[in-house]
Amino acid sequence: MSAASTNDDAKAWVAPPPGEILGHPRSLWMLFSAEFWERFCFYGMRALLAVYVADTFFSHLPEGEANEQASLTYGGYTAMVYATGILGGFIADRYLGYQRSILIGGALMAAGMFMLLIPDLQWFLVGLAVIVAGNGLFKPNISTMVGALYRPGDARRDSGFTIFYMGINAGAFFAPIICASVIGARFGNQYGFLAAGIGMILGVLVFQFRAGMLGHIGKAPEAHQGIKPTLVVLGGALLMVPVIYFLLSKSALLGYVMVGLMALLALHFVLSGIRSGDRVQLHRYIAMLLLFLANCLFWALFEQAGSSLNFFARDFVDAPFHFTLFQSANPMFILIYAPLFAMLWPALERRGVNPSIPRKFAIALIGAGLGFLVLATAINATPDGAKVFWVFLGLTYMLHTMSELCLSPIGLSMVTKLAATREVGLAMGGWFLSTAMANYLAGLIAAVASGGGEHGAQSSVAQYASTFMQLWWLALVIGGAFFLFAPLMNRLMHGVK
Repeated sequence: MSAASTNDDAKAWVAPPPGEILGHPRSLWMLFSAEFWERFCFYGMRALLAVYVADTFFSHLPEGEANEQASLTYGGYTAMVYATGILGGFIADRYLGYQRSILIGGALMAAGMFMLLIPDLQWFLVGLAVIVAGNGLFKPNISTMVGALYRPGDARRDSGFTIFYMGINAGAFFAPIICASVIGARFGNQYGFLAAGIGMILGVLVFQFRAGMLGHIGKAPEAHQGIKPTLVVLGGALLMVPVIYFLLSKSALLGYVMVGLMALLALHFVLSGIRSGDRVQLHRYIAMLLLFLANCLFWALFEQAGSSLNFFARDFVDAPFHFTLFQSANPMFILIYAPLFAMLWPALERRGVNPSIPRKFAIALIGAGLGFLVLATAINATPDGAKVFWVFLGLTYMLHTMSELCLSPIGLSMVTKLAATREVGLAMGGWFLSTAMANYLAGLIAAVASGGGEHGAQSSVAQYASTFMQLWWLALVIGGAFFLFAPLMNRLMHGVK
């Protein structure tokens, strides 16, 4: 951004109400709490989703085919969850404001979660569609508001996003334990969905009754005050439900839609940069789109956690606890390592050795691939007929978590720095759209890994080993390319760190 643009951004910035906790605005901790409960809802149902769909709706099929169909449903749902973020970001930016978007989105998510209690595939997909519509209004906008708490150029921004990320993972840690390993395992998985829905209601209540801590941040534009915009957006979200339901039912078509949306988004940002007449902003948008590509590959690998790794843990891992507890491994490691990473980046910056954003993304890709290499090696070293020692799967989750900390909180902060102020919400939606593409690809990968492949209808440990080894080589090649070309990308970013 040019100096003039930077000054304009600083003038447009609205400060949060005064007061700090641990060196950050008080409102960060309110957003932390609201996001805790929203993530409790999401990860509580995520821990159950693929296994529940396979057991409840496809149990009449052979095991491999049931896993394959459930993986495609899982991938389609998680893809749509992130894809609708681009529309939700646009609506909040231009029409409804972030605060009201979050409240409407949270209410819809809770309603959809309760619909999952109905043991019928069609109603189940309707419930998923309602959750998707609500999540599009909630998820990108609460992340955008975190960035809005800090003045442009504030060095605390990266640490603020990492703290916020801890709130995400605190909710994600407790959710699988409570919703899946305790309630789901003892009383039935549908009651795990009930617990997740209650968590979402708590998140909405926290945000509603503590919204005063945000001041004017996230309020609707002056021209769109009143009840009418709220009703219009709510009606529009409900009209989206049949469309989302249709796409969830048509996995192949959903893939084409994802590719089309990503292409349109890329074209929009390139044209926006050209129209602005600001060469620096155009370059930054190009860099942002390249990082979206790295983000897409990373999450396609990482999001095996809820599908293929979950099936693998159930069928082929020797563990002294319920297999769904592995779903709490990632957030547990986040809570352990996030404070260390939050301190690490400023310390490396002071010494002049802080990796650039592109190199952090490269490290994340290679680290995610390394996790699959560990697991594939463990499978190949395990005697025929025996199950894999649970520590190896735990080590995979640890490596994936450390990789995640090199990319995800850094990526969220990167979007708010590279995008022009008027398009931050849309850019954040684009970040989640690239994650949506990743989740769709993750579903396809999981269908191959857990579906038995050429070994037939039964899920095969050899198929897992082969797929995981291919993921390692893919991550190594692409991550290595990003590491090698990082200096070129840094020039495109024009000083953003």
